[in-house]
Amino acid sequence: MRRVRIKICGITREEDAFAAVELGADALGFVFYPPSPRFLSPGDARRIIERLPPFITTVGLFVDASASDVHAQVTESGVDLVQFHGKETPAECAASPRAWIKAIQARPGVDFARIALQYSGARALLIDAWHPELPGGTGVSFDWSLLTGPRDYPLVLAGGLDAGNVGAALRQLAPYAVDVSGGVESSKGIKNIAKMREFIAEVRNFERQA
Repeated sequence: MRRVRIKICGITREEDAFAAVELGADALGFVFYPPSPRFLSPGDARRIIERLPPFITTVGLFVDASASDVHAQVTESGVDLVQFHGKETPAECAASPRAWIKAIQARPGVDFARIALQYSGARALLIDAWHPELPGGTGVSFDWSLLTGPRDYPLVLAGGLDAGNVGAALRQLAPYAVDVSGGVESSKGIKNIAKMREFIAEVRNFERQA
């Protein structure tokens, strides 16, 4: 059976974090980007993280934050992994106090293999939908055929995923992990237990058939 990791991003409430873990999520994402409707302060994230069971990866999402802000907020929150979701350079990412992944917006003409070489220190590339104004959390998917070529980097697939399309995405791309936020929400930042359960069930169903 092929294992697919699941990250539930945009956690803002303790009860949502615990529900996601209970349902089988591998990682939880906390958005440290104040303009986002899913923003959570590092201090509030720490209060959730300190109560989580072991072996759950916690991820802090940053968008073009200064190195000093990244260091301070990682320390305050206690996250395990940093997700750079802006226009950070490889050097800026390499200054991370934790292991990191780099988010890239998918659009025609993007050379993902070249980007993977540029960001060779990344534990994975997270590929999200492109938007001219938003760095992520758009709630829309993208043309998955942009990623169907050979790749030598772990792929975290994001962008408009939900229970209705994640099975098709997994069958087409077989990513290392999937990242979902809006697709399992009742409203921005408020997770829906039924939607999380259905999403995770679809991923597990793919695993059994892979």
